[in-house]
Amino acid sequence: QVKLVESGGGTVYVGDSLRLSCVLSGHTFSGTSMGWYRQAPGKDREFVAAAARWSDQTYYSDSVKGRFTVARDETQSTVYLQMNSLKSDDTGIYYCAGRRGLVETMRSSPSLNYWGQGTQVTVSS
Repeated sequence: QVKLVESGGGTVYVGDSLRLSCVLSGHTFSGTSMGWYRQAPGKDREFVAAAARWSDQTYYSDSVKGRFTVARDETQSTVYLQMNSLKSDDTGIYYCAGRRGLVETMRSSPSLNYWGQGTQVTVSS
């Protein structure tokens, strides 16, 4: 059974940093593209960042590019999301996603992704 478990959420202030972690179990990590989505109150879930399987390629939404960094640790089956210079608009529930395929398919058909339970990030001004 594939399982994704996130950790690291919390409440911080504008300009602060936070690091989220997500551990994958039940599937080969190296063959899984890993990513992060978020959902703000009253809004749809949106793509944030992803790290491709079998390469160093990473992807970011325009809203987080230059502030967030996604990274994989193959030895720990873990993907991280380092979030710097946080803004109040970054507030939301952050979900870890996994996909046995390309990041492009993760983004085009998210209903087929594996999902974590989510972790709350609140950025206060």
